[in-house]
Amino acid sequence: MKVIHLGESNSILNRFVAELRDVDIQKDRLRFRRNVERIGEIMAYEMSKTFSYTARNIKSPLGTARMYTPDEQIVISTILRAGLPYHQGFLSYLDDAENAFVSAYRKYKDRLNFDIHIEYIASPSLTNKLLVITDPMLATGSSMEMAYKALQTKGEPVRIHLASIIASRQAVEYIREVMPEGRTTLWLAAVDDDLDDHSYIVPGLGDAGDLAYGEKED
Repeated sequence: MKVIHLGESNSILNRFVAELRDVDIQKDRLRFRRNVERIGEIMAYEMSKTFSYTARNIKSPLGTARMYTPDEQIVISTILRAGLPYHQGFLSYLDDAENAFVSAYRKYKDRLNFDIHIEYIASPSLTNKLLVITDPMLATGSSMEMAYKALQTKGEPVRIHLASIIASRQAVEYIREVMPEGRTTLWLAAVDDDLDDHSYIVPGLGDAGDLAYGEKED
């Protein structure tokens, strides 16, 4: 599996990630959501460089221009709810893509241990398409894995792009083991070293869903 860590090189992307982490700036939910969205836009642009392209003759008012445009059939999927602004960032650039949504949540067996449950899936056929799964935080990798397995019920994509903003090193290694080799690419903006006892990324940024949309009642 190929891993592309965009945060390793200096760009404006790192400023947006820094603002997501900042305990003072992240209190502004509108700004938090917009930063998540902007990171999605940047990642969609970088990802588009790996697509296949076809030459087309485009007629302008003054002549004909030979242009290369992407010809992938793309499905953008997200894991609810934290993934919604991230998904929108991708959709702003990949505006003719189809869309899929998966509801995945942690069901705790006790204070520290949990299973991942899938409650809902809405997706077009994925057969022979390029699948993009967006999830801002890749803590253990289990939600991403379960989302992919749920989406497989809608067909087998030809290629898979996984996109997260912050991942733990443990999750990166886990995803390497469980996702299809040779046709999976993992895109990241930052990689953190640790998980706490509740499997939250450290230093991370906290609960992305709560920061984007407000705290939920347990």
